[in-house]
Amino acid sequence: MTSHVRPTPMTDPLYDYFLSVSLREPDLLRRLREETALLSHGDWQTAPEQGPLLDLFVKMLPAKRILELGTFTGYGTLWMALADPATHITTCDVSEEYTAIAKRYWAEAGVSDRIDLQMGPGLVTLTKLIMDGHENSYDFAFIDADKGHYDGYYEASLALVRRGGLIAIDNTLWDGKPADETVTDVDTVAIRNLNAKLFVDPRIDLCFLPFADGLTLARKK
Repeated sequence: MTSHVRPTPMTDPLYDYFLSVSLREPDLLRRLREETALLSHGDWQTAPEQGPLLDLFVKMLPAKRILELGTFTGYGTLWMALADPATHITTCDVSEEYTAIAKRYWAEAGVSDRIDLQMGPGLVTLTKLIMDGHENSYDFAFIDADKGHYDGYYEASLALVRRGGLIAIDNTLWDGKPADETVTDVDTVAIRNLNAKLFVDPRIDLCFLPFADGLTLARKK
């Protein structure tokens, strides 16, 4: 391998410092994040440092129509909804329990009318959107759902996002497991295969960030 400068190791004290000088988190989002952290699957939540990045994506693209795979308690959804009052988000999930929390906070923020929550398997929702003629109509897609279906989510999102639109795929480092060929569980293999596919996909411009648990950015050509 060619020698190169590696990212600064993110120790706990450095992470705390990083958040203290970077995270401009509204109180409502902080409360949602803290409530979510108490859940049994609280680690599924979008990392706090990703919120401002989602905010920037919405503002810079700009993204008026957004597709989200994996709502959970709506932390990332709320960051994107608050970024621009003209934004409309279609978000997909299967959990009534977790999305009930999301809906409480969306209502408090006054953004519920701009969020279309689709309950059911994500691939079913995406297929319906394609069949209903929504190809090439979304500005931004954020994929952060069950990892075994990542390839299907990516392909459908690529069809639905417009030329020049952006797809962000979360957890593509997956705690480092894709780099270890001895790890062969379904989720790890799915992420490893998608990472390899994206690297040679001529349909996109690619940027793989070693950020949080790995965030891959694919711009549709």
